[in-house]
Amino acid sequence: MVRLTRIYTKTGDKGETSLGDGSRVAKNALRVEAFGAVDEANAAVGLARLHAKGDLDAMLARIQNDLFDLGADLCVPETTKSKRSRLRIAEAQVVRLEGEIDQMNAELKPLDSFVLPGGSAAAAHLHLARAIVRRAERLMVALAQGEKVGEAALRYINRLSDHLFVASRFANAKGAKDVLWVPGANRKEASSG
Repeated sequence: MVRLTRIYTKTGDKGETSLGDGSRVAKNALRVEAFGAVDEANAAVGLARLHAKGDLDAMLARIQNDLFDLGADLCVPETTKSKRSRLRIAEAQVVRLEGEIDQMNAELKPLDSFVLPGGSAAAAHLHLARAIVRRAERLMVALAQGEKVGEAALRYINRLSDHLFVASRFANAKGAKDVLWVPGANRKEASSG
């Protein structure tokens, strides 16, 4: 377990931070950007949990823990040589997300249009979390183009945005409160009068 006794260390005052293996990198390094976006997504999931109940809240609690696992995974480069094992996202975490998606989606009617973020507070926050997860995924994919990133971690972040989308519909009274996109609805010229 992690034990924090000091919150500020002053070691980052010049724009650098330590990775989990002790190496120092710029605070705007792609790896730091990636796990920073994962952290931001976790905070957004926390906001959604303020409006979630029952099974949905339990799923989101598991996701928050997984996102800390993902941050731990990303903060230690795969190339790090160490005698101790490092925390990595496991395929079982991806499979669990898929099962939860299927479980929720089975109770939703198919969509006839794209969904706009909203309908309920829980759904709006879940859409925000989904958008942040998509950014984290883009950063992880960019990182993977130059450094090794675990395949399970990439699958997890991709599946998570799907999970949050389905969860947003589930939170919207199983889709009954979904706000649907109406293409071009506001394109008509205002009448002069």
